[in-house]
Order: sequence, then C-alpha cells, then structure tokens
Amino acid sequence: MDTDIGALTVIFTEFYYWVTVPLMFLIHVGFCMYEVGATRHKNHVHTLMKNTMLIPLVTVTFFFFGWWIYFAFPNGPGITGGLTQSDNAVPWGELMGTHLGGPGVNQGEAVGYGAELGNPFWARLNGVFWAAFLLFSWTAASIVSGATIERIRPSAFWILAVVIGSFTWIIDAAWGWHPDGWMVTQLGYHDAYASGVIHAIAGGFALGVICVLGPRIGKFAPDGTPRNINPHNKWLVTIGLFLIYCGFWGFYVACNVPIIGSGAIGAAEGTFTATTIYLTPTTLSAIVFNFLMSLSGGMLAGYVVSRGEAFWTYSCGLAGVITASAGNDLYHPIQAMLIGGVGAVCAYKLHFWVERRFKIDDPVGAVAVHGYAGFIGLVICGFVLWGHPATAGYHAETAVITPWGQFIGACIMAIVLGFIPAFIVSKILAAFGMLRVPPAVELVGLDMSEELREEADAIEVSQADIDEAKRLGLLT
Repeated sequence: MDTDIGALTVIFTEFYYWVTVPLMFLIHVGFCMYEVGATRHKNHVHTLMKNTMLIPLVTVTFFFFGWWIYFAFPNGPGITGGLTQSDNAVPWGELMGTHLGGPGVNQGEAVGYGAELGNPFWARLNGVFWAAFLLFSWTAASIVSGATIERIRPSAFWILAVVIGSFTWIIDAAWGWHPDGWMVTQLGYHDAYASGVIHAIAGGFALGVICVLGPRIGKFAPDGTPRNINPHNKWLVTIGLFLIYCGFWGFYVACNVPIIGSGAIGAAEGTFTATTIYLTPTTLSAIVFNFLMSLSGGMLAGYVVSRGEAFWTYSCGLAGVITASAGNDLYHPIQAMLIGGVGAVCAYKLHFWVERRFKIDDPVGAVAVHGYAGFIGLVICGFVLWGHPATAGYHAETAVITPWGQFIGACIMAIVLGFIPAFIVSKILAAFGMLRVPPAVELVGLDMSEELREEADAIEVSQADIDEAKRLGLLT
C-alpha cells in the first residue's frame, strides 16, 4: 500500500469480502429452515442441531488445515510438482492472526493471489478471504445434511461434514478453483461460480453417504414403489429456499476478485474491476444478468415439469442457477436462462428415476439439485465456451476450455472427490454401528428425548404452581 490508490484498493477488497460473509451466512440460515420444513415434527430439533453444529466444527478444522490445503495442493498428486509454499495459511503463523500489515517477523513472500504484493497484502486480506472460503465449506456440508435427514446419527454427520468441509472440497478447490490448479492449467477446467467445485462434489458426496445409510423407514412399499413423505411445512421450505437464493448473491460475489491490476494476470495495460477466481476478466453486471436469468429459467422449467408443485418449482430455480454457474462469467443472459432450464428438467427427471430404479431416498433432492445439475452444468460449459482461455494470461501456455476437460473435471469432482470418499467413510462408520440411529429411535422420532425432557420440565413447573396455589388458599 505504497500509494493512496493502493491503500484504497486493499481497503475496498477487504470490505468486499467481509460483506460476502454475512450474505453467504443466509445460505446456512436458509438450509436450516429448508431442512426443518422438510422433516416431520418428531425430528425437528435433531435436524436443526445437526446442521447448526457443523458451523463450529468445520470452522475450527478449516482454520487448522483446510485453508492450508488450498494453497499447498494446486499441483495435485504429483502431476505438475510437489507442495507449494503457503505462508499465509499456516495456522500458527502470524498471518493467521491479528496482524496489522507490516513486513512481519518472517520476511517470506506470499504465493498465489497477490504474490507480487508480498505478505503485507495477505496481512490485511487473509482473514476475510479465509472466511469467504469457510462459508463455501459450510455450504458443501449443509448440502449433505439435507440428503441425510431423519435417520443419520449427529456424530456421524459431523465427521462427514469435516471430511467434505475441511478436506475433500478444498482439495478440489486447490485443483480446479485456483489459477495455478493442475486441472485448470492442464485440463482447461473452468468453473467460475462452482457448479462442480461446491455443488457436484457435495451432491456426489451426499449420494455416497445415502447409498450406505439407506432409505427412511416406510419410504418404499413392499413392491419397491416410493411413497411420498411430504414436507410438513412448505412455508418454511419456501422461505428457506428464498434465503438460499439471497445468500447465493454473496456466493457469486465471493467467487470474484475485485480491482486487480493488469500486471497480476499478464494482461494489457489497465485495471479490471472484477476477475473470476481464475483471474480472468469479468464484471459484476455479468453476475446480475446471468444469476437472475438462470434462476428464472430454472423456476419456469421446474413449474412446467412438476406441474406447478411448489417444492420442486423452487428447488428447480436453485438447480437452474447451479447448472449455469460454471460459465456464468461469460454466458449471454439468454444462454444462462436456457442452460438453467435444461439443468432443472434434468435434475427433476433424474431424481425420480434414480429413486425408483435404485431405491435411493434423498428427502430434499439435494443430490439432484446440486450433484446432477452441477455435473451437467460443467459438461454444457465445455461445449458452449469451447476454446476460451481457462485461466489468466500469465501462464506461458494457457489451457483452453474443452468438453473433454470439463467432463473429466466433473468426474473428478463428483466421483473421485465426492462419491468415493463419502462411501468409504460411511462404510467405516456403519461397520462400527455409528452411522444410523436404531430403528426404534427412528420410529418414535429423533427428538423423543428432547420432548420427554421438556414434558418433564412442564410437569414439574405445573406441580410447583399447584403447590403455591394451595399454600395461598386458592386451591383446596
């Protein structure tokens, strides 16, 4: 910050990411409301606490090792090199604390974003940048939460939340959501607003868990026909989804890097008001146009294909945004609308086909809305943006976007880092009897102990009222 302009740029960037955090927090509020609305009354508190307690667990683990993984592993499993230096992400380092921006005790240079500015740059921005990525971690874990409601043990879910929130998704971010990530530089992988990096991996992870977890009691008839276990409160589901829409604005904004000089990305002279996470130029207008058009395309398609069913109309709006997110930095708004509509229809159809064919119980359609839509969105992006540079121009040989690169990337996200780790961890938990609640508990409700305790408290207070009334002569 040697100049006034430099100081203003850093201050604006700090505030920019700080604002995205409470906006993205609304996603988590929305997921809590959405899942509680989709559960039966006997499981409300369990559902709420299961999704709430991932916040401190993922936050602490992301501080200790999740953030470090993003900067340490962009080269992948020995594909383009070994571990990279990550001074700004070592949990006991001075840049992971209240540091006011001086050169510091350690004079090493930062790597990655802002490397040309050194550690003083990261001293001012590290916390808010970390927090933005942390909120992505919460989102990934919350997606899994919805698919497992009403039968998973809270402790099992929290283990799984840490696995995806602080390990597998941040590995995929290092590989495919970093300007130097090997998937970006070698495959030409492009996923500007996380169709795959968050959503395909979370959908694949959720599918891996529920394949082991099994369906809820009573979900399928003896002949295998699925029964409808409808949301108990569609108002909560609706408000929850609208809060997720709102939080998605912050999600999109946090996927951009504001006010970056041309020298940092090897571009022609000038300053860009926004770039993607890959440091390729874009604008906030692109977000406004394409977010709303892909949302609208998804909702319109969802209304038609579900014949006006409220739950799927709103869910398909989210599927539309997720499908278009991979290329929403470059799509024309009409393309975003059409792609959102296609993704919504595919997610809806695939959800019910998989449910009937494989007896998979996904109560909120999380695998379809996030996983199938995200996977499809990556593949579509490969065709629509075929030949466009995948990352910034400072790379000597900038890879370009291709359908095969996107397809391979989608498989890595949804299967290699999503489904397989979830399936393995769930199998281990199931082998130790730690994955699913006992059938008796599931039948009477996971909140039974909570309800009994509240009822006992109410009886005790009522008896105290009666005793006091007798003492005062109001009762005989």
